Amino acid sequence: MVAYIKESYNELKNHVTWPTWAEAQKLTVIVAVFSVILALAVWGVDTVFSGVIEQYFKWIKS
Repeated sequence: MVAYIKESYNELKNHVTWPTWAEAQKLTVIVAVFSVILALAVWGVDTVFSGVIEQYFKWIKS
C-alpha cells in the first residue's frame, strides 16, 4: 500500500500536465454552463412526460 501511494504521488508530481489557472477557470465555467443546460433539459423532458402521463390517466378515468 505504501509503495502504491509513493508511486501515485510520483506520477502526479512528475508526469501529469496540470492546467494553468486561467485554463482551469475556463474549463470550470464550461462545465457549469453545460451542467445547467443539462439540468434544464432533464427538467423540460420530465415536465413534458409528467403532463403526458397525467393527461393519459385523465383520459383513462373518463
